[in-house]
Amino acid sequence: MELYFSRHAKRQMKWREISEDEVRQTVFAPESVEDSTGARKNAFRHLGTKWLKVTFLLEGERITIITVIDKSR
Repeated sequence: MELYFSRHAKRQMKWREISEDEVRQTVFAPESVEDSTGARKNAFRHLGTKWLKVTFLLEGERITIITVIDKSR
């Protein structure tokens, strides 16, 4: 399945020093998933000292990453 990173998500990843690989791990192997606004979902995962929250939208064969947050900060 293809991941598409929104401009906002890319900017947040850069500022928060979160890699694309960390986002992939969170989306494809989350510790938990919650419903968000509309059809969006929030995936959560511990990666090292980070507690990542990735908000995404499933659109057919594509997953759009809306935003990425390190909740441990």
